[in-house]
Amino acid sequence: MGVKEKKNELTAEEVIELLELEPLETEGGMFKQTYFSSRREGGIPYTQAIYYFLTEHSFSHMHRLTSEEVYHFYMGDCVELCELKKDGSMKVVNLGTDIRAGERPQYVVEEGSWQGARLKPGGKWALLGTMMCPCFSEGCYEHGNACKLKEKYPEAESYIEALTGEVRAY
Repeated sequence: MGVKEKKNELTAEEVIELLELEPLETEGGMFKQTYFSSRREGGIPYTQAIYYFLTEHSFSHMHRLTSEEVYHFYMGDCVELCELKKDGSMKVVNLGTDIRAGERPQYVVEEGSWQGARLKPGGKWALLGTMMCPCFSEGCYEHGNACKLKEKYPEAESYIEALTGEVRAY
């Protein structure tokens, strides 16, 4: 007898409650810190991991970090992650589990790149994880400004508008 696949019937509200997620005020979405390494560098934990959660009503605001960020897709609907690189190029990655369709369960955003994410159209929610090394600190985060970003990345205008709150429609 084969293993029967169990359908994921969780609602966004259940995921939020079961994982005790809280709003991530500046960036958007919800999160919970799950790991800090015992190794320290300058008093700051060297590595950090979080759950990160998006719904159809939220998005990850375009932002830049001073270190790499590794995304892990756990469950839910496909997430579109837009990375604006230091060299002026843009890369859009679909985070998810349908690898035949080009989705990826893991992706590394380069340090110093601008990044933002949202659910693909029609999606309801997605649970991801991220890891940073060195660990997140207040000074490593820069919130994106739509006008300045559109000047440097004109081909990314629709993503920039959607991921800075200028336009919410797809």
